Amino acid sequence: MLRSLTVERDRQPARYTSVRDVRVPTFLYGTAWKEDATARLVRMALDAGFRAIDTANQRRHYHEAGVGEALAAALAAARLHREDVFLQTKFTYVDGQDHRLPYDPHAPLATQVEQSFASSLQHLGVDYLDSYVLHGPSVGHGLSDDDRETWEAMERLHGAGKTRLLGVSNVSVAQLAELHAGASTKPAIVQNRCFAAMGWDRAVRQFCGERGILYQGFSLLTANREVLRHPRVHEIASRTGRTVPQVIFRFALQVGMTALTGTTSAAHMAEDLSVYDFDLQPEEVRAIEELVA
Repeated sequence: MLRSLTVERDRQPARYTSVRDVRVPTFLYGTAWKEDATARLVRMALDAGFRAIDTANQRRHYHEAGVGEALAAALAAARLHREDVFLQTKFTYVDGQDHRLPYDPHAPLATQVEQSFASSLQHLGVDYLDSYVLHGPSVGHGLSDDDRETWEAMERLHGAGKTRLLGVSNVSVAQLAELHAGASTKPAIVQNRCFAAMGWDRAVRQFCGERGILYQGFSLLTANREVLRHPRVHEIASRTGRTVPQVIFRFALQVGMTALTGTTSAAHMAEDLSVYDFDLQPEEVRAIEELVA
C-alpha cells in the first residue's frame, strides 16, 4: 500500500514514498517543452538533487533523448548510479504526436507500444524503466477498445520486467475506475493536471488514496495563477518565511500528492527541494484545499 505523504508536525517530510514496493521520490522534474535545453536542464535538476525525471516519447512536446544525454553524463561522471534515478516516460497515441513518430502509425497498437517503448529505452540509454505511463485515454469519456489493447500491451512489458510500474495520465475518475476494474496489472501511478478550481482533483486523489495508487500533480503553479495571488496563500508564505510556490508544493505533499516542477531556474530548483524543511499547519492545509480560484 502507498504510504501517506502527510507528515506529523515536528517531523521531517519524506523525500521518498513506496508504491508496489518501488521507492519513488516525492518530487519529480518534468521535462515538457524544454526542447534543445532539455539535456542542460536535466543535468541542472540532477545536480540540484532531483532523483525522479518525467518525460514522454512525444517529440511534439518532449525531447526524450535529451534526458538520456543528461543521465549518461551523470552516470559517466560516477555521480549517480542508474538505480538512483526514477525514470518515467509515456506512450502517446498518434493524435498527440507530430510527424516525428516513434512508431509505425499503420502497425497494430500493440506493436506501436512495443516500438515506442524500445525507442524510449534507446533515447534514455537504459535497459528498464521505473514507470511507463499511458499519456491519456484515446477518447474523452470512458475507455475505448484501443485503450484496452494499449494497456494490455503495456501489461506485457511489465510482466517481462521491462518496467517496474504502469500508470496513466490525463484521466478522469470514471476512466480511472474503469481501467482499474478491467486491468490485470492495476495502474500504480496517476499523473493529472491539478486545478484548485476543481478541488485539486479531489475525486481522483481520493480514488488513488483508497487503492494504493500514487497521485502525481502537475501544473500546480501554472494552472492555478489565481491561487498564487490569493491573500490567504500570501499570509501563509509570510508566516513560514517561504515563497508562494514553496507553499503550494508543500501543500501538495501534505495532502498526499507527489509534485512535478518544470522550472528552468537553478535557484527555483533549490527552493522547490527545500519544501521538505518546513511544515504547514493543519488549518493552513485546509484553507488551501478549500480555495476556489
